[in-house]
Amino acid sequence: MSNFITASIGKKFMMSVTGLFLMMFVLVHLSLNLMLIFDDSGDLFNMAAHFMATNPAIRIMEPVLALGFIVHIIWSLIITLQNMKARPVKFAKRDQKNASSWASRNMLILGSLILVFLVVHIMNFFWKMKVSGDPLLTHVHVMQGGTEVAMENAYALVASLFKGSMCYGVLYILGSVLLGLHMTHGFWSAFQTIGFNNTVWRKRLERIATCFAVIVAVGYSIIPLYFMLKF
Repeated sequence: MSNFITASIGKKFMMSVTGLFLMMFVLVHLSLNLMLIFDDSGDLFNMAAHFMATNPAIRIMEPVLALGFIVHIIWSLIITLQNMKARPVKFAKRDQKNASSWASRNMLILGSLILVFLVVHIMNFFWKMKVSGDPLLTHVHVMQGGTEVAMENAYALVASLFKGSMCYGVLYILGSVLLGLHMTHGFWSAFQTIGFNNTVWRKRLERIATCFAVIVAVGYSIIPLYFMLKF
């Protein structure tokens, strides 16, 4: 097993598995965040955030998710460095645009920029909700299943930042676009590594990857745009 993980195919397999896991998280996170624009009272988003924060299964998955991010980042750096060492001399110039997509040639750059955005995002939301707290998180009471439930006002924390900082809104949109670009290659590449690697499947996966990337980029971008244009 250790030989498989340290081998080139093993590293690519780990990259694929963790990448697919993270893409599932991105969709779940998007579905939660879209509740911000469907209910201006904030109750819908607060209930969803409260469920995610108190559900035992979700709490168990949080460290697994963090581990997935760490493994994905480390393996991507290792694979990139190994590829660079394997090609110390630049090949003759060729038409790279026809040979591969821009995203596939710049996955490390895209990943690094997304990591920067992720750190900023965690500092503004996750860290405050889980560790430091914030005055905006004062508990509110929401009717849930006929019962009044006290929960943190996560909506106030998120909405106030989008309403009050156009810079952060623009940064969030940029991060969403970068994430979409990263996934245009990462999606089909992950499936290719685990076995869907013939010509027919590659074409299908590339189309699905494009649709998936557009949904992610547009879906996340709509949220700050909603607050920037409405408030």
